[in-house]
Amino acid sequence: MPDLTDKQTFSDQDALDFHRVPTPGKISMAPTKPMATQRDLSLAYSPGVAIPVLAIAEDVDKAYDYTSKGNLVAVISNGTAILGLGNLGHMASKPVMEGKSVLFKRFADVDSFDVEVKTTDPDEFITVVKNIGDTWGGINLEDIKSPECFVIESELQDLLDIPVFHDDQHGTAIISTAGLINAAHIVGKKLEDLKVVLAGAGAAGLSSIALMKAAGVRAENTVICDRDGVVYRGRPTGMDQWKAAHATDTPHRTLAEAMVGADVVLGLAAKGAITKAMVASMAPNPIIFAMANPDPEITPEDVLSVRSDAIIATGRSDYPNQVNNVLAFPYLFRGALDVRARRINHEMKVACAQALAALAREDVPDEVAAAYSGRKLKFGPDYIIPTPFDPRLISYIPPFVAQAAMDSGVARKPIPDMEVYRTSLRGRADPTAALMQKISSAVRSAPDKRVVFAEGEEPSVIRAAWGFKQAELGTPILIGREDLIRQNAAEAGLNFDDLGIEIVNARVSHKNAEYTDWLYEKLQRRGYLKRDVQRMINQDRNYFAAAMVARGEADAVVTGATRNFNMVLKEIRRVLDVKERMIGLSILLSKGRTLFVADTSIHELPNAEELAEIAIQAAETVRKLGRTPRVAFLSYSTFGNPPGERGEKVREAIRILDQRGVDFEYEGEMPPELALEPGLRGAYPFMRLTGHANVLVMPAIHSASISTRLVQSLGGATVIGPLLVGLEKPVQIVSLGASVSEIITAATFAAYDGVSPEA
Repeated sequence: MPDLTDKQTFSDQDALDFHRVPTPGKISMAPTKPMATQRDLSLAYSPGVAIPVLAIAEDVDKAYDYTSKGNLVAVISNGTAILGLGNLGHMASKPVMEGKSVLFKRFADVDSFDVEVKTTDPDEFITVVKNIGDTWGGINLEDIKSPECFVIESELQDLLDIPVFHDDQHGTAIISTAGLINAAHIVGKKLEDLKVVLAGAGAAGLSSIALMKAAGVRAENTVICDRDGVVYRGRPTGMDQWKAAHATDTPHRTLAEAMVGADVVLGLAAKGAITKAMVASMAPNPIIFAMANPDPEITPEDVLSVRSDAIIATGRSDYPNQVNNVLAFPYLFRGALDVRARRINHEMKVACAQALAALAREDVPDEVAAAYSGRKLKFGPDYIIPTPFDPRLISYIPPFVAQAAMDSGVARKPIPDMEVYRTSLRGRADPTAALMQKISSAVRSAPDKRVVFAEGEEPSVIRAAWGFKQAELGTPILIGREDLIRQNAAEAGLNFDDLGIEIVNARVSHKNAEYTDWLYEKLQRRGYLKRDVQRMINQDRNYFAAAMVARGEADAVVTGATRNFNMVLKEIRRVLDVKERMIGLSILLSKGRTLFVADTSIHELPNAEELAEIAIQAAETVRKLGRTPRVAFLSYSTFGNPPGERGEKVREAIRILDQRGVDFEYEGEMPPELALEPGLRGAYPFMRLTGHANVLVMPAIHSASISTRLVQSLGGATVIGPLLVGLEKPVQIVSLGASVSEIITAATFAAYDGVSPEA
């Protein structure tokens, strides 16, 4: 268990400033169509808008095709149960509802706006929402008190033909059920054998116990408690139809009595509702979900003071195992919207819970650790549910939800190919997904590629090799000491047995003499003694890895995680020759556009001939990646104005390409705006580019490297690379300290470099 005293904190003023500065609130609207010309305005409004109006008038379902309805969710509240703060009024709920809308967009690319309804009367609330409900593809009800929330949700589900979902009930139920599935697995107990106590019979509590029963918990093994005590059959006071549905025959009358010998307690009540004595009375390996907000029923510190064997979850982000609804509602609605579901039903919620439980048992990407101050997350007592910043959620959860909607008959628009759907989901959150899907598919379809991971003892490299193999991208070969590699793998929770990951110890390999003789013959007239070469092969994994590839015993190398780029490249270059012009090519993805930038790692101040060759090599690589290259030579000047030495070298490079008669479009020198925006080229009718440039050749390495890093640092763009292009054998050098994902990406490109065009 991590140090629980190390908490994230902020002041009241911090929270107020966050919501006020630089612009009040957390959301705004951005148009999806250009509004730059009179024609744009005519199409967006009058008279062009009349055409879709008439189409929708004939068939209301066309609203999904011609408006944002299919990706639009309303977050609606009347403020009667805001967080754990009670009935503070509809306008007090607006910051929460705006926050919910932001989460929809951030995590699942669902557009969302908040609606605050000024009424506490359920019938009036239902009437308002019913009359505006068709505007959206779905409705997320939020912070409405119990039991009115049950009535409101149920009636709106019947009145509207779109999903209506009260997240306070079902979101918590889905996450806690996922957590229970995994917690039971860890402690070796079956769901049907668990004795479960619920403290707090409100909307979230009753929905949670209902979903857990659907997952396998037996009704007779459950006891629910409210502020009046145990809800037992025949209780004369404080009952309603929703509590009565979960009442059991039990002799217990207090929460303390019910918790004696219990395996699980679900806290959805208030601070202090669960005591140390209650926890101490529970069965061995108790599962304690103290989910009240903002303060749990009992703190993890208090639990651990009396039980060292407990698995604990709360609703707070500053403790492990946060039961956070953001793990469910964005992806639940994403799946529902994508099949145009008429409702979110029981089957879809169960599918979501099971998918979350399954995802938590997989290896956790480095991106997640980065979001949590480098804390390594691994399936176990402190990690039973995924974290909100797991980038896999967007592509992992919605397909299960969509499939459940299709199987249960509530989908209007079934998804014909789930794998294509998963790829599209990855593209919503990760602009690299579409490109990487093509690369990965080509690698998988080619004969098995053997990729050497030179720094094989590093935990990040081990995990990358594991991920590479699990993705069926080829056979990883880890260079290093087998005992240390297996030890580090075990500490990461990875079992190499029967997986097909090879381990080679360069120091004791039977290939050392062969590699030494071969490399010595190559280097003997370049000042190297045989013992120098022998030391290289025996003691440096980059030399050994490169020799493996050079001798045809592997197909590609990925390295660089523990040394700087220039040092690694020098070592590799002593073993492998340059087949063509060697360049560094970075891939920049932003706002739906993919750009290739060269040279970002090799040529410091290229002359005209080198610039021309960089363009040829980049265009060839881009074509192999499935794109039609359109090359722009960038400069501070525009076709000679103002003049300068660097500009003249670019102009000379253009003349060289003219003489060579290359088979791709190219033009220069020009600033970025002319390269990327064809509409700005009116003053230059001679320009040969037929569209926006997608290959940008920079005049020097500093401009190439700085520009890509600057764009990446400012946000809104993803940069892959620089990729190393032009060696006789495929090698990729990652940056020092690269993440697991970056290493896998580099290994995939290295494997792809060895794939024939036919593949």
